[in-house]
Amino acid sequence: MAQMIKAMQASRNLELHVLPTFSGAFLWHTMYPWPQRPAGLVELGFQELAKHWLPLLDKAGEYGIDLAYEIHPGEDLHDGVTFERFLAATGNHPRVHILYDPSHFVLQCLDYIGYLDCYQDHIKAFHVKDAEYHPSPRSGVYGGYQDWKDRPGRFRSTGDGQVDFKRIFSKLTQNGYTGWAVLEWECCIKDSIQGAREGAEYIRGMLIDVPTRAFDDFAGGVQDIETKYRILGLQT
Repeated sequence: MAQMIKAMQASRNLELHVLPTFSGAFLWHTMYPWPQRPAGLVELGFQELAKHWLPLLDKAGEYGIDLAYEIHPGEDLHDGVTFERFLAATGNHPRVHILYDPSHFVLQCLDYIGYLDCYQDHIKAFHVKDAEYHPSPRSGVYGGYQDWKDRPGRFRSTGDGQVDFKRIFSKLTQNGYTGWAVLEWECCIKDSIQGAREGAEYIRGMLIDVPTRAFDDFAGGVQDIETKYRILGLQT
């Protein structure tokens, strides 16, 4: 808790208003529904997770900081449903938000574009990280305990995977996102130096300047009421 408070203080001093974090996990080892979980275990797990976080969320409010939980396998917050469970368990705390990383959604076969609309009011941070998933007759989303290079789903250097970043950047811009686009690099094929160099250029090419006027403004015509009635075929 002390380290998180120090991170909030540092964020405030740097005039940053969003602090990425992980949720932690009480329930992850029960993720697969066999053997059956005792009735009420999931609800209790999220209740306890919220209990541990609420003092920090209140402190974040004092510092004017939003906590952006990275939605990540291995954490109890790993998709949309689990985020919603946590948000409800905290009483819809206004400081509970999301760090969006599409790479983790590719590996879960989750609709990472639709997610942007479902949770647009909560997405406060963005990791530009790529991934790919190629169905295999020998292994699936759990990976078979294999090394990264042999798994059907694996992280890739930015631009080398399957994530449609053009749609993501367009959708984030359309939804009014104004936060950072942070390069996160993990790849079992390409060297990190090359990945960083190429990734920075890749992100620069994806950034969108919001227009100051509509592209078809020139065709708007005269805005007087008489003209509008004339278009409708009516007399004023």
